[in-house]
Amino acid sequence: MRINEIIVGDAFEELRQIPSNIAQSVIADPPYYNVLDEDWDTQWAESEEYLDWSLKWVSESMRILKDDGLFFCFGQLGKREHVFIHLMSFLCNYFQYHDLIIWDRAVGYNERGDSFTPAYEMVLVLRKADNPKFNKDAVREAYDSETIQKYLRDKRYKDKEARLKHLQAGKYSTNIIRVPSLKGSSNEKCGHPSQKPLDLIAKLIACSTDEGDIVLDPFLGSGTTAVAAASMGRNWIGIESNVEYVEIAKKRLEEIGMQLKFASLF
Repeated sequence: MRINEIIVGDAFEELRQIPSNIAQSVIADPPYYNVLDEDWDTQWAESEEYLDWSLKWVSESMRILKDDGLFFCFGQLGKREHVFIHLMSFLCNYFQYHDLIIWDRAVGYNERGDSFTPAYEMVLVLRKADNPKFNKDAVREAYDSETIQKYLRDKRYKDKEARLKHLQAGKYSTNIIRVPSLKGSSNEKCGHPSQKPLDLIAKLIACSTDEGDIVLDPFLGSGTTAVAAASMGRNWIGIESNVEYVEIAKKRLEEIGMQLKFASLF
């Protein structure tokens, strides 16, 4: 089994070569379908073709996922493009729904003159069993000292010591995750049109895996999942067909001191 390496090739074909039940988490940021002006996002003539293709790679990813694992799939709506809504419903006919996360990008994009400015993306979460691994404490958000002191004055809580311990641990994250999107001036931005912030991906990895677990990314892109996983002591498997993105991912991984291996179809 090949881990901690970039597999260069077609996602579906390469997924078929990976053993079953080895990944604790799957984090996928696939083509959205006609949302971005990129060849890889406009390659399907009809939405039905995109849905059929999606079912194929998702089915393989779910096979690779452990029974207590979680599958995360990013999706975005275009100005009047709503295929991801259909995709979520479509996939939930085949796999167990677990959650829907809203990524609040903090800043709007693609200004519209006739409706509200969109500022979010969705993350569909699927599972294989009723009790997946989920570490809620790993993604707590810290309270500032002033807020802690304010909440400690709440007379409803009799056990002040237990209350203080909870407050110092931070509040539980909701399924609306606010992480600013990457702008052109960001030091993290490296050339991929739908690159996700490290902090966002790290939250998904933290809540669904432990150190040493394997994270699978079928569409590695600029390598964010691999960089986050490696930095957090997780193993990873990444597949990417675009050699330009592979080079970006390779450079980012080398910057954190990781020795890379490659498996290529080319």
